[in-house]
Amino acid sequence: MNSMSNLTIIAQITAANGKAALVQRELEKLIPPTLREPGCLQYALHQDNADAAQFQFVEVWESRELWQQHMQAPHLAAYLAATEGAVDDFAVRELSRIG
Repeated sequence: MNSMSNLTIIAQITAANGKAALVQRELEKLIPPTLREPGCLQYALHQDNADAAQFQFVEVWESRELWQQHMQAPHLAAYLAATEGAVDDFAVRELSRIG
């Protein structure tokens, strides 16, 4: 598949005060099953060097449809349940690579 048609996702997660370690553990649990999902080309978790409560996933998917399937995955539902009340903010940006 042409890499220019892939979907890049930047997911920004902000842990609540005192909850960064919990959120990090739960985010790390998402990596192995997500990498096995159809269409997942990259799923990399990052933590801000200056603010340990800030996390970002940089994801690359073969298509928006396959990413949407990921958003319904059981391991994502388990993450949401495990981090209920521990996340202050969650934002997702959908990007198209142009160069």
